[in-house]
Amino acid sequence: MNAEEIIKRPLIMTEKGQNLREDQNKFLFEVDRSASKRQIRDAVEELFDVSVESVNTLIVRGRMRRMGRGYAKTRNWNKAIVQVADGETIEFFEEA
Repeated sequence: MNAEEIIKRPLIMTEKGQNLREDQNKFLFEVDRSASKRQIRDAVEELFDVSVESVNTLIVRGRMRRMGRGYAKTRNWNKAIVQVADGETIEFFEEA
């Protein structure tokens, strides 16, 4: 699995993500369900050219949503909280 398949998208529109970025130098990503913490670390270092200090992951459970007259469950997905070294930043988040 290459780095583009592991990191699906950054999570930049949440208030929690913005606070983590400003206060603790942590960044949020949606990642592949089968990716390990080591693979996530290597992918972020390769894509954004930063040194990663720690990676925390969690599973976000899907919700029941209305689909017409019935209900359907949205998919489960993995969130990764990546802390980069002090003084480094990811330019992708600075543009938003």
